[in-house]
Amino acid sequence: MADEEKDLQEEQMTREQKALEKLKEIKQNVREDDSVPVGALTLRKILGGDFLSADFVRRNIWPLVLVVLFTVVYVAFRYQCQQDMIQIDKLENELKDAKYKALSSSSTLTERCRESQVLRTLRENHDSLLHISTQPPYIINVPKQGLFSRGENE
Repeated sequence: MADEEKDLQEEQMTREQKALEKLKEIKQNVREDDSVPVGALTLRKILGGDFLSADFVRRNIWPLVLVVLFTVVYVAFRYQCQQDMIQIDKLENELKDAKYKALSSSSTLTERCRESQVLRTLRENHDSLLHISTQPPYIINVPKQGLFSRGENE
């Protein structure tokens, strides 16, 4: 039995020695930039930022840059669109004001050009040479073949 125990102890010692040698070999081969085995991606790891290791960032730098670029472009276009909408509203309000002013000016002009208004202005300005006509308008009949016809006198 003693021989069997010795054999078991020697076998156990050789296993331990082999395990220590393997461990030393692994320690020599392992470097910092080696990828760390990652378990399942959980919500806790995502919220904690654990998945943003150097290796992950190095492997996905271009997609991350692309996402950031698209986000910046989206925000810039949205801001420009809002500024354009504000400018459009401002110009529409100016257009309404201009239309109201034009309508007001047109109505004032129409009021001043009415015959009754012109007559009242003439009566108020006594120094004017213009007077209201007392005679009705004349109708002038012009024959079709008269002084202005072509071909006969030429």
